[in-house]
Amino acid sequence: VQLQASGGGLVQAGGSLRLSCAASGRTFSGYSISWFRQAPGKEREFVALISWSDPPTYYADSVKGRFTISRDNTKNTVYLQMNSLKPEDTAIYYCAASGLRYSTSQYDFPYWGQGTQVTVSS
Repeated sequence: VQLQASGGGLVQAGGSLRLSCAASGRTFSGYSISWFRQAPGKEREFVALISWSDPPTYYADSVKGRFTISRDNTKNTVYLQMNSLKPEDTAIYYCAASGLRYSTSQYDFPYWGQGTQVTVSS
């Protein structure tokens, strides 16, 4: 499966952005899709996952209540709605796909998009 992330940009603290992850190739509905992010000088970290089965969604504690992940299987697209953004959310955001129902480890995701930059100014 091929993934393409988009929707990043520059936003002030407290603002919102919606990221999109468009997929092509194999049956999209059979994959769990996660968002990871990597800030300068830091390791890549898990942000959110939407599974192909129930329970459907998981979030890192740092974004719970502010970010919402959703999917539209008819459009082969996963979205990450990011509200109440903080400067510490600044990072490159990557979407990734896995056949596993659930994982927060980047090593369980064999398919990756190219990343989209999110910058939150204070």
